[in-house]
Amino acid sequence: MSVSRARRTTARWLAVIGIAAAAAALVITTWVQRDTTAGPVILISIDTLRADRLPVYGYAAGQTPAIDRLANDGHVFEQAWTSSPQTLPAHSTIFSGLQPFAHGVRDNIGFTLGPDTPWVPALLQEAAVPSAAFVSSFVLRRQTGFARGFSHFDDQLPPSGPNRTLGEVQRAGQDTLAAAQKWLASAPPRYFLFFHIYEPHKPYTPPVVPASGDRYDGEVTHADAIVGQLIETLRARGDYDRATVILLSDHGEGLGDHGEEEHGSFLYRSTIQVPLIIKLPDSEGAGRRISTPVQHLDMAPTILTALGLPVPGTLGGRPLGPVLRGETDLPAATIYAEAMSPRYHFGWSELYALTDERYRYIRAPRDELFDLREDPGESRSVVDARPQVRQAMRSALDRLLAGVSVAAPATVSAADRERLAALGYVGTQSSTITQPGDMLPDPKDKIEVLRLYQRAASLAAEGKWLEASAAYRALLADDPSMTDVWLQLAGTLDRAGQATAALDAYRQLIERNPTNAPALTGAAAVLVQLSRFEEARAHAELAIPVAPAIAHELLARLAVQRKDAAAARHHAAEAATADPTLPMPAFVDGLLFYNQNAFAAAIPPLQAAVRALTDRTEQVADVRYVLADSLAREGRLSEAAPLFATEIAIYPNHLLARAGLAMTEWELGRRTEARNAVEDLEAAAARFGQPQGYLLAAQLWTQFGDTVRAERARAFHQTRQGPAR
Repeated sequence: MSVSRARRTTARWLAVIGIAAAAAALVITTWVQRDTTAGPVILISIDTLRADRLPVYGYAAGQTPAIDRLANDGHVFEQAWTSSPQTLPAHSTIFSGLQPFAHGVRDNIGFTLGPDTPWVPALLQEAAVPSAAFVSSFVLRRQTGFARGFSHFDDQLPPSGPNRTLGEVQRAGQDTLAAAQKWLASAPPRYFLFFHIYEPHKPYTPPVVPASGDRYDGEVTHADAIVGQLIETLRARGDYDRATVILLSDHGEGLGDHGEEEHGSFLYRSTIQVPLIIKLPDSEGAGRRISTPVQHLDMAPTILTALGLPVPGTLGGRPLGPVLRGETDLPAATIYAEAMSPRYHFGWSELYALTDERYRYIRAPRDELFDLREDPGESRSVVDARPQVRQAMRSALDRLLAGVSVAAPATVSAADRERLAALGYVGTQSSTITQPGDMLPDPKDKIEVLRLYQRAASLAAEGKWLEASAAYRALLADDPSMTDVWLQLAGTLDRAGQATAALDAYRQLIERNPTNAPALTGAAAVLVQLSRFEEARAHAELAIPVAPAIAHELLARLAVQRKDAAAARHHAAEAATADPTLPMPAFVDGLLFYNQNAFAAAIPPLQAAVRALTDRTEQVADVRYVLADSLAREGRLSEAAPLFATEIAIYPNHLLARAGLAMTEWELGRRTEARNAVEDLEAAAARFGQPQGYLLAAQLWTQFGDTVRAERARAFHQTRQGPAR
């Protein structure tokens, strides 16, 4: 590169950083005065949708007729970028107009939006503009603060137990559509609708697999059909022509590019370029393609101006309305992205990126620079060949991130440190969070580790607990500092029935990070299984500062077990205070009656607890089982059976619920169903490594008069029980 060209590049980046600094300082000029005649604005987010898997971005194998029609009616942005390859941080930027380091949500787990964060729905609430959100992912649940300001927020997901991974806790797009259509039936003329579907997210299970066999493409086609139905609903209401419709994704998907199958670890085009289509009222300027780079940061001011509202000075980004109407060109801006997942979950370096019309610079222990014009696939870094460009972009990034730190874990108090020592934890707290990224492993060097981790996760999702455990152990043998791997290992060992080994895995993690909430509560739960109740109580007490709801729930159960009613009610109340959706007071009241054999008295509070769980995604173990057993003992068998079945559906390893269902079916005279339930009980005992299930089966077969099967079940118990538990 010539000296003059290098100077121009440096000057350009120094000019850009002026805009970046202004955005970081939350400074932007008010754009418009309020206009109450504006039509509705609909924001459609298709989670995990790669831009280059859509025909409107040149993908010949795609089948997306609804999105194609929307693009014909609107404007296609050829270079739109996310700020994070993760769902919650990306959507938080969309609605706050702030980069992740400014709004503070930097990962899907462990972060919530602050109540003072600038937030588009809250601004709409102040302006009396009705707004509704329909989300399909657990990651966007109201507990993250995401619901603030929405007039109507629907995050009703299917009930879920701990056996399902975070990515599996989702609502089918068709169900989300039905909820949105119900709301639209009585919506006013002017409103804001956020419609989020999760279909392209792994696991890929499209209703129709395309001839190519590409399940991801099948998911995209299914998502397109859902979008098409939403648009038809808007047409039927007469809203479509009047509306501004924005279609985008939060991030893309690796699909094997650069060794990444999914997303979150890297900042290459495959995961940070997103589709962006905007249709204006009356399809103004339809069919235009805009090559100027834009970003999620621009969405908040764009939504507000489309609704005829002013843009306050607390939002960053640029309203896209003027460029959509051809009134002006967009000024240069910093296109920023970050990937924090490698640091938070694996102890590797985080990544930062800046992108302009030509280059992408990725800051890492070994920096990368790509010439997007000459190498759109990012197959070769030119960081050594173009040092001036690298330095200019590095300086711009350093200025943007000046004063920004990676959120560190909570410190351990002196009292808790003494408690930990009393429980045998002699390690001192250490964390990669506080180390400079350049001192940590580069994610690029951990491709094979990432692949093995994803393989282990797939095995666990298939219920192959021991195979998954072996894969996790192999990862930890190479690098014992990976927090997520210890957690996954502990969980798979627990599901395999190896409680003692699971406890050891939790303890290994607690040694490294004594404030890790899942490790503390997981260890407490396993200790309960092992009947080591005092140790379980000590671990739960340590978890109170970091996971109060779960910790107090455990402590309430332990108090019930030791017949301390006052302590049980105290901890139940504390759990409900920490999480008002947690019906622990009613459950504990019912459980106390149940343990006194006062089954009739137990039923009303237990029914109240079940009703409270109806709209809650994260369920509470044993509530339906105890209610079902109480009903059965009171002779209300037809009411008990479906409750047993629901408990089993949410907690497949609940052997007592399986036994209760079998006995109830038998008493109802449904002999075939009862025998099938006992066979399912035996299969679950084998799958979850719980040999005591065979004893339950033997008792049931005996009551059913089948002595041959009873003896066989006892023999299975004798051969399969071992020291693991």
